[in-house]
Order: sequence, then structure tokens, then C-alpha cells
Amino acid sequence: QVQLVESGGGLVQPGGSLRLSCATSGFILDTYAIGWFRQAPGKQREGVSCISSSDGRTYYVDSVKGRFTISRDNAKNTVYLQMNSLKPEDTAVYYCATVHWPLLGPYDYWGQGTQVTVSS
Repeated sequence: QVQLVESGGGLVQPGGSLRLSCATSGFILDTYAIGWFRQAPGKQREGVSCISSSDGRTYYVDSVKGRFTISRDNAKNTVYLQMNSLKPEDTAVYYCATVHWPLLGPYDYWGQGTQVTVSS
């Protein structure tokens, strides 16, 4: 059974940091590119970042470049999203999913999401 489980969300002040984790099971992590998405209330889901399955290529949308860093640890079957210099507009539910490079569907597997709230 394939599972993706996000964790690490929470409440943080503007300028703060969080590290999200996407723990995977039921498949070999290095066979899939993994992407992070977010959805704020009343807004469409948007892709944020992704990392390739094998060579470690990374991709970021402009709004998070220089602030977010994606990484993966295939031995731990986990993908991380380090988020620094957080802004209120980063507030959203964050999801990880298997993707086709760079953030394209079909999206075979999704996690349940983790809430990130940036507020003073």
C-alpha cells in the first residue's frame, strides 16, 4: 500500500522557519519525482517545489526561490521542504505528491496535508 504522510506544519511568526517532511512507504522512493504543493483557503492548489527521482535536480516556483529548499533522503524514504523567511502569504495546507517533472500530473499518490500558518 502506497502512502505519503506529511508532517512538520504549525504556527510560525513571519520570518520564521519550518521543515516539512513527506514520509513515503509502499514504493521505492527513488523511482518517483516528489513535489510539494499548497492550497490556501479560497485559492487553487499551486505547485511549490519538486525534486527528481535520481539525480537530485530541484525546481522552485518564483515565489519561494531563495527561501525554500527541497531535499530527499532515499534511505529514510523521506522528502523534506525547509522553509525559511516565511511570509503570511505562505499560509496554506501543504501536500506532497508523486509528480512528473517538474510539477506535472498525473499525480498518482498524495499525502493528507499539513497546515502551515504564518502569523504574528
